[in-house]
Amino acid sequence: MSNLENFRAEVSEWLEENCPPSMRTPMVEDEVVWGGRNAVYKNPESKIWLDKMGEKGWTAPALPKEYGGGGLNSDEIKILNSELFKIGARPALNSFGIWMLAPVIIEYGNEAQKMEHIPKILKGEIRWCQGYSEPGSGSDLASLSTKAEDMGDHYLVNGQKVWTSYADQADWIFALVRTGPKEPKHSGISFLLIDMADPGVSTKPITLISGKSPFCETFFDNVKVPKENLIGEENQGWTIAKKLLQHERNFISNFGLAAGGGDGSKTKGVIGLAKTYLGEENGKIADLDFRSRVTEHKMKEHSFGLTLQRAGDEGGKASAASSIFKYYGTEHNKNRYELMIEAMGNKGFIWDGDEAESKEKAITRAWLRTKANSIEGGTSEVQLNVIAKRVLDLPA
Repeated sequence: MSNLENFRAEVSEWLEENCPPSMRTPMVEDEVVWGGRNAVYKNPESKIWLDKMGEKGWTAPALPKEYGGGGLNSDEIKILNSELFKIGARPALNSFGIWMLAPVIIEYGNEAQKMEHIPKILKGEIRWCQGYSEPGSGSDLASLSTKAEDMGDHYLVNGQKVWTSYADQADWIFALVRTGPKEPKHSGISFLLIDMADPGVSTKPITLISGKSPFCETFFDNVKVPKENLIGEENQGWTIAKKLLQHERNFISNFGLAAGGGDGSKTKGVIGLAKTYLGEENGKIADLDFRSRVTEHKMKEHSFGLTLQRAGDEGGKASAASSIFKYYGTEHNKNRYELMIEAMGNKGFIWDGDEAESKEKAITRAWLRTKANSIEGGTSEVQLNVIAKRVLDLPA
């Protein structure tokens, strides 16, 4: 038996012993695990699964073992993902800390910061949110005005962030602040970690037309932040911010695609919906034109999944190429929901009332939410500019 075959056998045995039965069923929305100080687990087995995976380091299998990660190489990670997919295992933890913050702390943080924050992130003990955008600083993020004044042993932070997802439920926030008011706008920004329980931090939910919203406004009013919470060097936060955005864009491009390298499982939902509303002939969607377009969508989904897998096999490091993945992934997700709404016909336009089932109304609301995919993490226009400049090296 090769080392990888032995590893696969060990993974399979461990999962059989440690993955609870209900964690091998499709995810239920109100059982998604985000962790944190005040986490509530509707399903007790969710906490068991999180603890088991956290202890093993498999909530972030690529990160070093000394910080609580799995320390696995790319081949081992593929095997782990394959075995998780085989048993239909739910994600043990959803975490902005894992998807965005941990990689930049590994790259830019000091040893004390790594030991303090990363193990807590990977075990789901601390829930993080992102403090980037401001009311007057969205796509032009470098124009941000939240300031952190040097007070000797701490910074005094004042300002406001907006679109801070789940800020009202988060324990800490990683934020961009202006520490150099006289420097050029890209050169006076720092990357700061702030405890949401600190005096002077407050949040206010933002209500959206969809009826559901993870977004908040976040306010800082004379918040004292210790100097040891500065990641990297003062006034060098823009470099960290760009790297984190690349990790975020990688995450957004993966989000919503099928697990296991693009097996087309997300398109299965479109196929089932189309059979229900458009009819079925010999096990196929009755409408030939619609069937053709769904087939094309499934082929693209599979190809994109394999491309993401190949990028992971080649190291998976964040780079400007993440803008390609983010742009394509968001447009693909939007197209999926356009197909679903089209298949539902007039049922796809019912927002409320008794004329449609709750599942139908949920799809309509999810369709509307996909429009934000091309805004969050940098608009599609920004991604195209990055691709042109950083990937294709086109003249400005």
